[in-house]
Amino acid sequence: MAIESSVGAPLAWPRRHVGTLLLLLCTVLWLLWFAPQSPVLKALLQWSPALAAGFGQNILISLVAIALGSFLGLLVGALALSPPRLLRLPARIWVQVFRNAPWLVLIYFTTYVFPFEIQVGSTYVPFPDWLKVTIGLALPASANVAEIFRGAIASIPSTQWEAARSLAFSRGQIFRSIILPQCFKRMLPPWMNLYAVITMGTALASLVGVHDVIDTAQIASNTVNLTGFTVVIYLSLLVLFFAYCYPISRLTQRLERRYAFY
Repeated sequence: MAIESSVGAPLAWPRRHVGTLLLLLCTVLWLLWFAPQSPVLKALLQWSPALAAGFGQNILISLVAIALGSFLGLLVGALALSPPRLLRLPARIWVQVFRNAPWLVLIYFTTYVFPFEIQVGSTYVPFPDWLKVTIGLALPASANVAEIFRGAIASIPSTQWEAARSLAFSRGQIFRSIILPQCFKRMLPPWMNLYAVITMGTALASLVGVHDVIDTAQIASNTVNLTGFTVVIYLSLLVLFFAYCYPISRLTQRLERRYAFY
């Protein structure tokens, strides 16, 4: 029975989504047919490459922010679980401060506190605004990753620790060989959900002068100066972010079901 269900599952996807696929196909055909005749859609097609380039900037910020935040978060989470209080206290302060700080405030802080360029020897290396925004998003991401890591560790039954100690495993061996492999599976769904949230948070980058997709849309709206175009271009941004984040959300739900624990 298990084999039959696993084979039949992939065939059910097109049947469930055939209506959505047909609607999407009709929408694309409608745009291709009426775009040359409509000034709004024609302007949207002209600005599409610039919007795609701007959205690429948002994706770059989100990827670097989640990578940096994950690295810092795992480090802070490990310190928060360490026995010495001298290591636990700074880690907990870090988590409480950056989990409860507004993202926009952090972005303004990193943008205007960090210098515009860094001196390395006799040369000056530019410190671009998009990198400052990335750091501003990585700070709350690190606090959330630390909490995700702590929750995953706490979800492991204490009997596993006791059983491993009875087999003469050291604390480090238990952590590396038994606890961590289970934690990473349990951390993956909330980590992916956090990445989707960070991706949507990159829309704040335009407020500090980063030339992202929101800034491109504002320039396009002011240049074309049509009310209909303004509505369509911001609706296109909603569709763009949705098309990028929705598959992540669906995959997150699938992984939650796969790695569910009770």
